[in-house]
Amino acid sequence: MRIYAGHTTPYCDGMRRRSFVQLGVAGMASLGMGSLLQAKEASAASGTNRKATSAILIWLDGGPGHMDMYDMKPDAPVEYRGLWRPISTQVPGFDITELFPKQAKVTDKFSIVRSLHHDTGDHFAGGHRMLTTKNMGVSGANNQGRFPSLGAIVAHQRRHLPTTVPPYVSVPVASSIGLSPGYFGGDFLGAHYNPFQTKGDPNSDKFKVQNLELASGMTVDRLDDRKALVNQLDRISRDSESTGLFAAMDRFDQQAFSFVAGEQARQAFDLSREDDKIRDLYGRHGWGQSTLLARRLVEAGASFVTVHCGGWDNHWNLQSAMESYLPRVDDLVSGLITDLDQRGMLDSTLVILCGEFSRTPRMNNGGNGGPPLSKGTPGRDHWGNSMFCLLGGGGIRGGQVVGSTTSKGDRPLNRPVRPENVHATIYKCLGIDPKLHILDHSGRPTPVLEDPTAIDELL
Repeated sequence: MRIYAGHTTPYCDGMRRRSFVQLGVAGMASLGMGSLLQAKEASAASGTNRKATSAILIWLDGGPGHMDMYDMKPDAPVEYRGLWRPISTQVPGFDITELFPKQAKVTDKFSIVRSLHHDTGDHFAGGHRMLTTKNMGVSGANNQGRFPSLGAIVAHQRRHLPTTVPPYVSVPVASSIGLSPGYFGGDFLGAHYNPFQTKGDPNSDKFKVQNLELASGMTVDRLDDRKALVNQLDRISRDSESTGLFAAMDRFDQQAFSFVAGEQARQAFDLSREDDKIRDLYGRHGWGQSTLLARRLVEAGASFVTVHCGGWDNHWNLQSAMESYLPRVDDLVSGLITDLDQRGMLDSTLVILCGEFSRTPRMNNGGNGGPPLSKGTPGRDHWGNSMFCLLGGGGIRGGQVVGSTTSKGDRPLNRPVRPENVHATIYKCLGIDPKLHILDHSGRPTPVLEDPTAIDELL
């Protein structure tokens, strides 16, 4: 059913729009008309925010252990406290692992939530909760995504903002526990809100993003001619189409055209334009160069960029894995924070670092169910009862440690925080109302967050 409400006065872009609301029958069956119209109006209003803050989410896929990184327990029993000692940082009381010496110099510019938890040790359930905040029965036995991701919702709310680069990008892939785009996807918002994936290795000298170059013999003028012809040829079917398919195709087509016809997008993806000193700052490895590419993209106008850093499921051989991974994380976090600060972009770029869950505070014996050390040296298993999340820039107060865990690090001791509180904080930094509702498959207004309470001490 459509309700026509007449013409509007001109908007600031000079265009007039008819005001109407399209309602799903299933949603009407359970909600009054007033509630539906109110939800639609509130959702539309929240999407008009013009705050320029962007976000970079560095996703540690597989589950990074809090007690080996940002919540050290040097006085815990040896089987709990891990292999490394904490070091002091710029901020008194904000100790981190000795494998993070570069981050220790910039802790005044980011904060750590130490009391995050969602209480599941299932990779898929944890990933879905961290990226969407929703439970919805997702697990390893039933791993299909059921709600749009944080990045997809941000892109949806900013869909009216002009940009020549994709609003939502994943470098190099959007992958949550092996699923692509997995819980990074748009789900019922539509495939056009899935992230654009660069693929490839940004650290390679031959790195190129697919489909950003014109085909051999094609010029921009010829591309313009072809675009005009396509618009004319599909006019008949477009006029009679009512499913929304063409609207989705238009978004894809416009994005693709902007890529190949405009210099800004191609330049944003071109890491060879960066000074060698800046590339070195992030670390000459895939994770570091992916993070540098993320900075280039938000600088060019992207709203939400994810960086995939996988391989954290260390049930055994934890020491060798962490001695490889943690220095890379130190490079990319310190490099990104420093670079954004020097460019005057830190206040307008939110940095997030997390994974789907943490690792058990107590080290195992390396047997993984078999004889001790039969699989390798000791490691840590799945744990969602105590986790961490790093937040910096974008309006976040730096140098803060939110909450704490018990002496053995097994659960929050004070100020417990859940994924929806982290998302609410992110939404506030990006100028999006945490009380936002979006329409689901049935046309029913659905809150993006069950608890829209932000972590106010960080704001």
